[in-house]
Amino acid sequence: MATFPVVSMEKLNGEERSATMELINDACENWGFFEIVNHGISTELLDTVEKMTKGHYKKCMEERFKEMVANKGLEAVQNEIDDLDWESTFYLRHLPESNISQIPDLEDEYRKVMKEFAKEIEKLAENILDLLCENLGLEKGYLKKAFYGSKGPTFGTKVSNYPPCPKPDLIKGLRAHTDAGGVILLFQDDKVSGLQLLKDGNWIDVPPMHHSIVINLGDQLEVITNGRYKSVMHRVIAQTDGTRMSIASFYNPGSDAVIYPAPELLNKEEEKNTLYPKFVFEDYMKLYAEVKFQAKEPRFEAFKAMEDAVRVGPIATV
Repeated sequence: MATFPVVSMEKLNGEERSATMELINDACENWGFFEIVNHGISTELLDTVEKMTKGHYKKCMEERFKEMVANKGLEAVQNEIDDLDWESTFYLRHLPESNISQIPDLEDEYRKVMKEFAKEIEKLAENILDLLCENLGLEKGYLKKAFYGSKGPTFGTKVSNYPPCPKPDLIKGLRAHTDAGGVILLFQDDKVSGLQLLKDGNWIDVPPMHHSIVINLGDQLEVITNGRYKSVMHRVIAQTDGTRMSIASFYNPGSDAVIYPAPELLNKEEEKNTLYPKFVFEDYMKLYAEVKFQAKEPRFEAFKAMEDAVRVGPIATV
């Protein structure tokens, strides 16, 4: 079985640059995921983020989660639950405007640390997008520009904890889905595993590694690359022991950004009739919210059908 791709970003600065770029390209084409180490974010910052996130869960969220479990009778379920996830989460929005100051229960020091973390992750996201541009033969900055919209990109972080689950065979930590957006950067627990991706019909573990960042590609990058790079189904398996921390940052297009396949990546035939649609990102997100845990292809097809209907237009009648 192929080994999950792990990329040392330091190697981009030396003789191994070419091989490292090829590893990233192969990961984007065949996995939709890769894990990066030596990425430039200080280990001290990552350790602080992890410590404060776990402390905040214990202090402010653990009891609420236990109450929710008790109220819904989840510990006694006998059949598979397919309409909720075994996770405790909150969301931070960074761009176009931050909401960190409005999130209740966060200590000031934690807010400050998460702002610093977001800045570092934003820089890393834009660096990753430029590496993808290089591999695709697109001009530097193309993907960032494609995401821009009138107010810049949308960028936010989902902070999750997956507590021990008594019935992991019946309740998923997070049900299988592809991510709707652009590029996702995940700082995850290095001791408690659970994240899996679907490859060639098999669920494969994404290995927890100390101080690594997991990168995965969202639906928008599949559209822009005309299917050369793919978004991939993934899920979180709940564990019977240990609480798994997951801090996923989503660098997405702006709400009014218009997304479509990059013309440079289309051949003559595809220029006339592309496989992928053209749409406004916000419209895609509205549909995604309704069908997140379903296959992505019908979403693409729905927008393609709308686009084709507009292109044909109404037939004139006398």
